[in-house]
Amino acid sequence: MWQLFQFPLCPFSRKVRLLLGEKGVGYDLVRESPWEARDEFLDLNPAGTTPVMVDEEKGITLIDSQAICEYFEETVEKFPLISGTAAGRAEVRRLTAFFDQNFYGDVVGPLLHERMKKRLIERAPPDARVLREAMKRANVHMDYMDYLLDHRSWMAGATLSLADIAAAAHLSVADYLGGIDWAGHETVKRWYAGFKSRPSFRPLLSERMEVITPPPHYEKPDF
Repeated sequence: MWQLFQFPLCPFSRKVRLLLGEKGVGYDLVRESPWEARDEFLDLNPAGTTPVMVDEEKGITLIDSQAICEYFEETVEKFPLISGTAAGRAEVRRLTAFFDQNFYGDVVGPLLHERMKKRLIERAPPDARVLREAMKRANVHMDYMDYLLDHRSWMAGATLSLADIAAAAHLSVADYLGGIDWAGHETVKRWYAGFKSRPSFRPLLSERMEVITPPPHYEKPDF
């Protein structure tokens, strides 16, 4: 049985969990707080980041969300999430990287630092200026997501792909932390509401990070 080392608000772990849910892959969750830098976890991943997946019986350790997703995409035929033409697959990977790098760097990373890490680790108040800038950048990125969904059925094309999973994972963490203003983004809101209704997504919505409460609409598919 696979073990997935993660913490509830890790967007990269959420990305992996959504893919595993869509593909029907079983696994056990192992709570890992990477900021604690446990020796046992650093032995698995010297970079000290989540997610990490381990199958002890097979002697396999997988590190990095994209590497993990590509592994299961290659080894599990059910519900392909990087499919289509070569150009189509390139677009899926481009947008997945956009959400993992740009959306995370501009929005999710700052929100996690200000509203989670400062509270749990540094015991310090968030910086309002940083929060305002993150929400401003979120609005810009959501304008782009609106544009994509106005011209396509899903983020990268006609079918649900890893790009949608990455987008939903990062957006869900930003929403949990109160960093998303949904006003003026009805297209993305409809797409996200549909995603929240998928069986793969429901377990994420019921989880909570200690002492951090999400907004009331967070777990409602119809919000």
